[in-house]
Amino acid sequence: MATSKNPNHLGLISFLEKLDPQSKLVFLSLGFASVGLVLFIIWNIIVRLTTPQLTLAAGDPEGESYIISEAIQKVVEKNSNINIKLVATGGTTQNLEMLQEGKADLVTAQADVIGQEMDLIESRQPHSATSQIKSSPRAVAVLYQDMFQLVVRDPNIKKFEQLRGKTIALPAKGGQYKSFLKIAEHYGLVKKDKPDVVILGSRSNYYDDRQAEEDFKSKRADALFRVRALGNLGIAKLVQDQDGRLLPIAQAQAMKIKYPAFESAKIPQGAYRGNPPMPLAELDTVAVDRLLVASENIDNNVIREITRIIFENRQEIADAITENHVEVKPLIASIRRPRDNDGTGIFIHPGAIAFYERDKPSFVQENADFLALILTIFLLVLSWLRQLKLWVERSKKDKADDYINTAIKLMDKGLGKLEDRQKQLDNTFKNAAQALIAERISQESFRTFNEAYKTTREAIEREKEISYQEIEQKQREISAEYIKAVVALLQDKTISKDLLQKELDQILEKVASDLIAENISQESYRTFVEAYKITRDAIERK
Repeated sequence: MATSKNPNHLGLISFLEKLDPQSKLVFLSLGFASVGLVLFIIWNIIVRLTTPQLTLAAGDPEGESYIISEAIQKVVEKNSNINIKLVATGGTTQNLEMLQEGKADLVTAQADVIGQEMDLIESRQPHSATSQIKSSPRAVAVLYQDMFQLVVRDPNIKKFEQLRGKTIALPAKGGQYKSFLKIAEHYGLVKKDKPDVVILGSRSNYYDDRQAEEDFKSKRADALFRVRALGNLGIAKLVQDQDGRLLPIAQAQAMKIKYPAFESAKIPQGAYRGNPPMPLAELDTVAVDRLLVASENIDNNVIREITRIIFENRQEIADAITENHVEVKPLIASIRRPRDNDGTGIFIHPGAIAFYERDKPSFVQENADFLALILTIFLLVLSWLRQLKLWVERSKKDKADDYINTAIKLMDKGLGKLEDRQKQLDNTFKNAAQALIAERISQESFRTFNEAYKTTREAIEREKEISYQEIEQKQREISAEYIKAVVALLQDKTISKDLLQKELDQILEKVASDLIAENISQESYRTFVEAYKITRDAIERK
């Protein structure tokens, strides 16, 4: 059974076939652009109507990063359709592992540990398991600055390097531990990749910050190391209630050479106690950014919305922090954009960049003059091409008009003999056909010429037919005159037989001469010959 073709489809194909190449390009470009725009709008509508479900790995529940993350969760869910599940973890190392394995979408992390941890995670993956790394981290915001804080009790310990052989209350895992090793290595307290101190956390996989504080309180540890924001409640209790002292960690700028994420910082005099002040004087230390990091796979619009809510609702985030952690509230004021060269080795998430650079002139605005120049040149070139096309088409039309005018003029009888005009018309058609092949005239112009050619040819044919009819009529008239002359001889009784025969032969000679001269036709000649024979026989019978 024959299938019928879609008339709309055929109509579109027919429409495209009639367009010139330039118009086809413009038509198809506009078509693809329109389809792309519609698909983009539909995709954005779907994204906006779909509720994103994100997991945020935030570290220790008593740490500043978890407390701030919890406040951010509340404010984001209140001001958008984004749902965030908060997860407590063992710190930066676990957070980054969860992000790379696709178990977390957002994490908090120490800036100085991110690059190192990412390299370690990738190195632990066997070559066959490379596909298990599902995501890479992208920075969203700096939540606050962590400071390296070393608390001791022994008054004889006045410098970091005096910790050699001492017992340190510190979990042997996570970002804090990695930061402590960097400091210890700088001060020469690391031998054969192992610190020349006793790390209590190395004895148990379940050792955490709370256990470390208990060990310091019970004097099982000589020192406690923390990477925490200034004013941390846990450190404050050790200083105020357990006779703890803060030691300086100097040479931050020197360590920054190897660890670009390190920043030189000061712990102000009296930061943890005013009377007597603790510390007794302003102390040098190292600071690192605590970052909010997102998976590169999270939609840019979602990250932009989260970033917008964080920066436009800081007071609301601060208010969402409970009174039990009032010391964390001031940290909200320090939320800022990550630096492009912060030493972490990771890029800022495109969605966050979209928010940070919302007031930055777009590429079109920033390069308006240059783009205007390009557009002007493009329009001039397009106009020139269009004029060139019109000129070429006009040239083709003028050439075709010459052929048409030549064909029409050949209908004029005054231009020469019929046969010459017919030959000239055929030559004109040949020249027009060659011009069409050489693309000197268009197909449309050739079709117009062909109509003129047909009209002229028909006119010449009619003229030829009329001429033939006139010639035949004249030949018949001449033949009739000769026949009349023969009949007149037969009726003449006064002329002798010999004279009649002589005159009859003379008439025959004239008829033969006119036949040769094509003044009479062969048919007329045969008619005359019949009359001649009859007359001759009649004369002989006289």
